[in-house]
Order: sequence, then structure tokens, then C-alpha cells
Amino acid sequence: AGGAILDLMSSWVSHLPDDVRYTRVAALGMNAQELAANPRADERRVHDLNRDPALPWPDASFDAVLNAVSVQYLVHPVEVFASVARVLRPGGLSVVAMSHRCFPTKAIRAFHYLDGPGRMDLVSRYHEATGSFDPPERIDRSPRDADPLWIVCARRSRGATLGSPN
Repeated sequence: AGGAILDLMSSWVSHLPDDVRYTRVAALGMNAQELAANPRADERRVHDLNRDPALPWPDASFDAVLNAVSVQYLVHPVEVFASVARVLRPGGLSVVAMSHRCFPTKAIRAFHYLDGPGRMDLVSRYHEATGSFDPPERIDRSPRDADPLWIVCARRSRGATLGSPN
């Protein structure tokens, strides 16, 4: 609450609580019409991370970067997560939520074969490969009778020096 949030790979909806206010919600996605329909976004940027993994904001611009059910489409994930670390303030939070749903023709091969714990491990390794995050936390919030929900959270290390991913 009250922070600057980047909704990464966003569309017409940001999966943020309606009753929480933020100083800023920036939405980055690939479809201008969908981003324009996003009521939570204060700022909208059309940007294809698979063509250019560098985020178009200055260093330390955000308190949190969220990715809701889209990480499986990244073809240069470590470079994207290095850019996420760069735009996060020290101690800022990266949150990645995943499910079993995807566009099969767009998702990377690993997401077709990995189960929930395997997907959480893979996304944790993306964070770790940058050398800029504290050890990620893996959370399984899957309800018994609904779609699964797997979450990986990692804080940008306060002492991290940012540069190229390992």
C-alpha cells in the first residue's frame, strides 16, 4: 500500500486489491487497447520484453514489480529479471504468480513439462541468476477445487550491485 508498483506484462486488468491505494501503478504490456482499458494503471507503456528485455524506467523507480500469469512467455527471462532488479528500489519486491493455464503456442517449452513446484523452482532460478535478489520464497496457494496458484517472491538485495546477469 502506498508504493510505486510496476505491473509487468499487463493487460486490461491489474491483479491488485481494489481497496488498496498506491502512489503509482505503471502497466507494461504488448497491447495498447488492453492497457488503455486498465483502470488501475496511472501510466501505460507498450513494450515487448521478448524483443527488448530492458525495462524503460530509471533505476530504483518501483517498490514492487508484479507479474501475474505471464512469466511463461519470456524468452530472455534472466535478462528481464536483471532489469526488474534494476528498476526496483533496494529491498523492493518481485512477485510472480503462475497457474497451469497458458497459451500453449506462446509458452516456453519448460512450462509444458514442469509441475507447480518445478515452475516455482525455475522462476526462483531466474531471480537467483541475476545475483541481485535475496533467496526467493515459494508459496503454493492452490485451492482444493480450483485452478492452482503458485507464487514466487524475492526482495532485491539491499547491497546488490546491479549489472549483467550471471
